[in-house]
Amino acid sequence: MFPTLTGCEVEQWDSDEPIPREDLEQRMAGAQGLLCLLSDRIDKKLLDAAGANLKVISTMSVGVDHLALDEIKKRGIRVGYTPGVLTDATAELAVSLLLTTCRRLPEAIEEVKNGGWTSWKPLWMCGHGLSQSTVGIVGLGRIGQAIARRLKPFGVRRFLYTGRQPRPQEAAEFQAEFVSTPKLAAESDFIVVACSLTPATRGLCNKDFFQWMKKTAVFVNISRGEVVDQDDLYQALASGQIAAAGLDVTTPEPLPTNHPLLTLKNCVILPHIGSATHRTRNIMSVLAADNLLAGLRGEPMPSELKL
Repeated sequence: MFPTLTGCEVEQWDSDEPIPREDLEQRMAGAQGLLCLLSDRIDKKLLDAAGANLKVISTMSVGVDHLALDEIKKRGIRVGYTPGVLTDATAELAVSLLLTTCRRLPEAIEEVKNGGWTSWKPLWMCGHGLSQSTVGIVGLGRIGQAIARRLKPFGVRRFLYTGRQPRPQEAAEFQAEFVSTPKLAAESDFIVVACSLTPATRGLCNKDFFQWMKKTAVFVNISRGEVVDQDDLYQALASGQIAAAGLDVTTPEPLPTNHPLLTLKNCVILPHIGSATHRTRNIMSVLAADNLLAGLRGEPMPSELKL
């Protein structure tokens, strides 16, 4: 984006598909602002291509792991992002994915279509229910709390959570107990990963984590794909170490159609649609634009990431 006397000169990539890297680097030369998506990798090479004029980056996302924050901070570039506005939509998706996975809905739909539904059978298509269960939440932030709030009416008996530190004020609403990661994995019937991607959480859910889990437990990840070691998850699912998994995020994205996880009936994978409601995406778009314009004017952003 290039400010002019009457406002801004906008260079727009008019496609739902990501802009090719070469094109982005060329178009960024001399720009003072950038509005980007989660699919755009903003690294040192791109920042070098943009040059010293770049003053503000606004990302239409709450996650910022696609931004080279250390390099951005070093250059004094301000960053806007869109937290809060996608909390409800993402929490709704997390609950939907958990129910879809634990009640085996994709399998059941397929049985109707392929003729597998013949007559009523006592144990056919049985899954796992939430009533009187223990739910473990990895990361009791805004989204983690919103998930717990929606799960509580299902009759969940106990909430556990883990994170960088206890959050007693937020946990009080659910009588949630702060525990170690091994304890959460071992005692939960359902685990929902809702943490940020950090050096401490990258690869957190690995072979050890899945071995701690109950064989009847269901695992759901709506945070970032890199939090999970997908090879270890595949082995845990294929061997019956855990009952099932539901993923809205993967590594890479999109997941190759020949990936081993896609061969498993007990693994439900969605294409990163946590915030995909019309209302939420519209609000995210407006906030991202407002952040960018405020940054270009040298004014406080509606939602600025403090570096």
